[in-house]
Amino acid sequence: MFEGLRRHRQLTAQMVRREVVGRYRGSMMGMAWSLFYPLLMLSVYTFVFTVVFNAKWGGGSSVGKGSFAALVFVGLVVHGVFAECLTKAPGLIVANANYVKKVVFPLDILAWVLVGSALFHGAVSLLILLVAQALFASVPWTVVLFPVVLLPLVLACIGLSWFLSAAGVYLRDISHVTGVASSLLLFMSPVFYPADALPEQFRFWLGVNPLTYFIEESRAVLIFGHLPQGDAWLAAMTVGLLIAWSGFVWFQRTRRGFADVM
Repeated sequence: MFEGLRRHRQLTAQMVRREVVGRYRGSMMGMAWSLFYPLLMLSVYTFVFTVVFNAKWGGGSSVGKGSFAALVFVGLVVHGVFAECLTKAPGLIVANANYVKKVVFPLDILAWVLVGSALFHGAVSLLILLVAQALFASVPWTVVLFPVVLLPLVLACIGLSWFLSAAGVYLRDISHVTGVASSLLLFMSPVFYPADALPEQFRFWLGVNPLTYFIEESRAVLIFGHLPQGDAWLAAMTVGLLIAWSGFVWFQRTRRGFADVM
């Protein structure tokens, strides 16, 4: 499952770099968009929820706008990484048809390229958050554990990318479904509210949401300075590995028909 990444790590790194740079090629602001866009979205969401809706954080308890923005930003970072993989994966092979038909190419690394690009933009947003915390509050030492918290999500993203990219070759409607699913997950995940703010009868559905754990644990290590829950992390890691393995098996078994369909 990881052999392709190990053997073609230099090629993967070059393609991630090309993907990131190519996204902003030709624009006047260039790479500055990777900084400006998350700041703009954070400002809009913070204004709408704190000013227009006068939102409270956690069972009616009020937090300052700066704290609300930081808590929301963490949720947006986690959701953004997952959503980018979810929405782009179905068209991954179709968009690189020349690699399927004309050359011998390790197609499985395309999923790693997609996840690597998503992680780069997530890292830029995280850097913005840490700088803001250093200027206006304090940065807990537990931030070093954030990659550990995010690792199961990365494995799940690579597995989903393999599965959806292969399925998208045969069923083009998947890209429309994932776009809707990404938007729904933004509001059905605890991005703009804590998980315990929901009434008891709705918490089950929030609990089965795969992003709930990662958003809450990310806030714990990035904002509150709490250690991640070991048993929950092990469970998430197990699920992430199973998703990655299942996606890889599906990709390897279906890739033989890519050229015929495309």
